[in-house]
Amino acid sequence: MGLSAQAQTETMTIIEFDSKVIDYGTIKKGADGNRTFLFTNTGTSDFEVSNIFSSCTCDIISKPDMPIKPGEKGKIVVNYDTKKLGPIVKTITVKGNMQGGIIALKLKGNVVE
Repeated sequence: MGLSAQAQTETMTIIEFDSKVIDYGTIKKGADGNRTFLFTNTGTSDFEVSNIFSSCTCDIISKPDMPIKPGEKGKIVVNYDTKKLGPIVKTITVKGNMQGGIIALKLKGNVVE
């Protein structure tokens, strides 16, 4: 039993995001909704994204397809549909082999005419 716990720990890594929140501020309807979450693998193992879920109709435009090696940077590009008026309060959940297994990223702001 101790061996499998040790093996599992060795495959986990540490991911540090430049920011876990993207603040669109006040944005005009129809404006460019593309934004990028930047992160660094500060652990000792390769980081692999297993899945990304969104609480909104946000499109995940790109995510790392290849493992991010220790010390390397990666990015997750999202697109929020700015055709919808009103507040932006959304969560994007990243699942992978990092400590904790999931990281919640937030989108906030307000879409106006």
